[in-house]
Amino acid sequence: MNRSQFLAELLLSVADGSRRMLDRVLRDDTIGSQTTEQLCERLLSGRGEASGAAYAAAVLERWRNSGEAERLQFLEMLRVRFGVDHRRLDAAIDAYRAAPDEAKALAVHAAAEPIRQDLLRRLNLAPGGVETLVRMREDLIVKHLPQRPDFAPVDADFVHLFSSWFNPGFLVLKRIDWTTSANVLEKIIRYEAVHEIDSWDDLRRRLEPEDRRCFAFFHPQLPDDPLIFVEVALTREMPAAIGSLLMEDRIELAADEATTAVFYSISNCQEGLRGISFGNFLIKQVVEDLRRDLPRLTDFVTLSPVPGFVSWLEGLGEDEAPQGAAEARELIADRAKMADTATRDRLAALLPPLAAHYFLVARTTSGRVIDPVARFHLGNGARLERINAFGDLSPKALRTAAGLMVNYRYRLDEIEKNHERFATQGEVVAAPAVRGLLRDRKPARKIPAA
Repeated sequence: MNRSQFLAELLLSVADGSRRMLDRVLRDDTIGSQTTEQLCERLLSGRGEASGAAYAAAVLERWRNSGEAERLQFLEMLRVRFGVDHRRLDAAIDAYRAAPDEAKALAVHAAAEPIRQDLLRRLNLAPGGVETLVRMREDLIVKHLPQRPDFAPVDADFVHLFSSWFNPGFLVLKRIDWTTSANVLEKIIRYEAVHEIDSWDDLRRRLEPEDRRCFAFFHPQLPDDPLIFVEVALTREMPAAIGSLLMEDRIELAADEATTAVFYSISNCQEGLRGISFGNFLIKQVVEDLRRDLPRLTDFVTLSPVPGFVSWLEGLGEDEAPQGAAEARELIADRAKMADTATRDRLAALLPPLAAHYFLVARTTSGRVIDPVARFHLGNGARLERINAFGDLSPKALRTAAGLMVNYRYRLDEIEKNHERFATQGEVVAAPAVRGLLRDRKPARKIPAA
């Protein structure tokens, strides 16, 4: 028997042993009589990996079958029962102060970690542990955290662990096309967050043509559930409106004739992974793959929404509003009136300068750019290239952005420099044409971060 055969049989033996242990523990009548807290304590006190996986599976199975009240109790247990052991931490700090050294510093670090972090790690031993824990955090941040800010430390522990478990080095980039499994394609339809996919035919138009691409990141433990995906149009120029990319009767372009890759939709798929950043890695890896496969591509741009614009415009006070804001507010207040040609022409003149102010001058109370999409692309090193009035005429875009869309441009030789300017100085790197739109530089009232 060679070494690889031996290793394969050894792994199978371990897996079989784990499954037998799992079955035995799950059949154990005493499990049903124990509280969830007791099961968690038993999991924390255990040493064997097989038995740990079994108890973790029992806890997660109980959570999956629980109602909303029981799930809230579980989160409360994580917060109260499995927080920081303050007596242990005090003792470690006292020992370090008495005789500081590296070992005692490490002891302080270990004591400062909430017990629930170790519990969550052990729960991840269970089959399907990653998926269930992601759903658990989704439950936390969607249903409870807005009303229970005291759950913030629990959420911070989820984020800390997920940042490691979903490190981009562990993720797999896959191209999504019309031959991808129906299970994954159905999720692409469901998760699309920017431009709704209204049918399978609509999805096919975005995936099958030669001048269309879609890429997604997957985690090895979630092989059929995309984490984030980007839709790409291959064109000869930077587009100003989404309609030209999504129209049914458009003329297709041979892929090897394209010079521009347009990232027109980026959708995060897992609410439980909110705040875990891997979108920037997705963009960079897709650019590398496209350049390798299509050497004629020289321009990489986006066609992006402006989701916070109308909210910002409507919240401006008279003393802080830039020129044209009051008139624009009045014109967009009646959505039906925006279909009028004269109104549309007037807004086409008013909106771009206001949008320039929104991006270049307005800030949150913490000094951040207001628009979340802008923060994403500018943080990745893109340049704000162009502002397009009425780039998106969908009801959602008219309601949130008065139809505005913008282009961000990724110049590969400027990405790092642009990123540093934005990250360290808060500077929005913008094309001269965008900066030239500013009519006045009156600072806007700072608003809370979105």
